[in-house]
Order: sequence, then structure tokens, then C-alpha cells
Amino acid sequence: MSLANSETVPGSLFLAQDLLVLLPGPQQTQSSEFERRLMSSSNPEDLKNEVERLRAENERLKKSSSRGISLKVSEKGGVSVYGLGRFPVTLYKEQWKKLLEMSDDIRNFIEANDSQLKTKE
Repeated sequence: MSLANSETVPGSLFLAQDLLVLLPGPQQTQSSEFERRLMSSSNPEDLKNEVERLRAENERLKKSSSRGISLKVSEKGGVSVYGLGRFPVTLYKEQWKKLLEMSDDIRNFIEANDSQLKTKE
């Protein structure tokens, strides 16, 4: 695979003939520590090790972010629950209180409609 014949996106990394290539993006004027480390090493084995390290770190970060649920106060003073999905669930305190008061109703509804409800893993 030659660099000239492949479709590339500025600022992206890709492997070409077992070589990790970084294409500078339009707004990349300073090299990051990551880029400096990659560019300073001409040993293909070092580059492969770095790619494997980054893949392992990426997997670790994916797993750790999906297991924890956290609460924060939003900019507008609401309560935001993070970790349930891609976006936080944010309600004002009165809304949370109403929702919590009907927690038994929600549990009963879920149980009664279990066959129609999907499970997201």
C-alpha cells in the first residue's frame, strides 16, 4: 500500500507496509508528545509496540468508562447521571424527586412489560 494511492484524512494515523504514518492535520502546528515519540523512533518494532500499547490503553479506557455511574451538578443546576449511555441523563431536583417517588411504579411497569422491552448491554 503506497501513501499516494490510499485515501487519507489529515490528522489521522494508519498502517502502511507495517509503518505507522501520521498525516498532519490543517491545524496541527506543534507536535504532541505522542508524535515526537513516534517520529524519533525509526525501529519498526518500537512502532508496533507503541500501537499495541495504545490499543490496550484504549480497551482499558472503554471498559472503565462503561462500568461506573457518576453524578454531577450540571451548568444549569440540574442533576446529571453519567454512565448509563452515550449522553448524561439530566433532570432538575424536582423532576428527580418525582421520578424517585414512583420508583415502585417503574419497577412494576418494567416487570409487566418485560417481554416487549429490549436489554442494552
